[in-house]
Amino acid sequence: MEVDLPQLRALVAAIDEGSFEAAARVLHVTPSAVSQRIKALETAAGQVLLLRSKPITVTGPGQAYLRLARQIQALTAEAVAADGHAGEPPVVALAVNGDSLGTWVLPALAPLADAVRFDIRREDQDHSAALLRQGVVMAAITTAAQPVQGCTVTRLGTMRYRPMASPAFARRWFPDGATPDALAAAPVLTFDRRDDLQDAYLRRRTRRRLDPPRHYIPATADFGSAVRLGMGWGMLPDQQLRPERRRRQLVEFDPGAHLDVVLNWQQWTLRTDALDRTAAAIRAAAAEQLDQPGRAR
Repeated sequence: MEVDLPQLRALVAAIDEGSFEAAARVLHVTPSAVSQRIKALETAAGQVLLLRSKPITVTGPGQAYLRLARQIQALTAEAVAADGHAGEPPVVALAVNGDSLGTWVLPALAPLADAVRFDIRREDQDHSAALLRQGVVMAAITTAAQPVQGCTVTRLGTMRYRPMASPAFARRWFPDGATPDALAAAPVLTFDRRDDLQDAYLRRRTRRRLDPPRHYIPATADFGSAVRLGMGWGMLPDQQLRPERRRRQLVEFDPGAHLDVVLNWQQWTLRTDALDRTAAAIRAAAAEQLDQPGRAR
């Protein structure tokens, strides 16, 4: 099968933008043209590559074609830059968990913003490896230590999460400490329906499966604000607590309790300058901001 670059570009645009209409705007063609290119690619492949859902998603067979398309894009951008021609900066698609994105990742990437265009997908660290597997991203911060096929893996460090609440909330709901009965009744905050941190703490603390009242707050900064405002308790990373503790807006209602989440960096084995610079920036920031083996807390 010959590689048809316009068809592969249409595949990437459809996944990135979520619809043929949005892809058409990016590619400066009609939605019909995008549809025809995708159909031609699927005919050549002999398989359905995209699910026409809202948003569009890639099928299992389509994952290999999506990875190929992104690799060709990355190599093309690097070749153009190496040849001395001015062009669009290379795009690096990343999957990053919300807590890392909201604390240490953006400051690490900011110095590269003039040379690299980042397409960041916020995804829970326990699920971000799936985006690598699908070909949606080139690299991911993930809890998965086993490398995805075609990727390398590097340990970044540990994020430590502590059960936190506002002082007034702790006095109201935990007058006798974090007892099983108090934890069963106290409202809890959860990032989204795939966030298991709070429930993991509850299982470890009580050896029971509790189902307390809960609020869903799907943004890192808003999650921390909701804890400070007394809407519920939540597991917050040390990186988010440093300024809050100084202002005494939060308390550990179960002193000493914590959950450690080991983060890894997975990226394509295909090397490009933009991806290498991104990886180096992430590793340097992680070495400074995350807990490392042998380092005193």
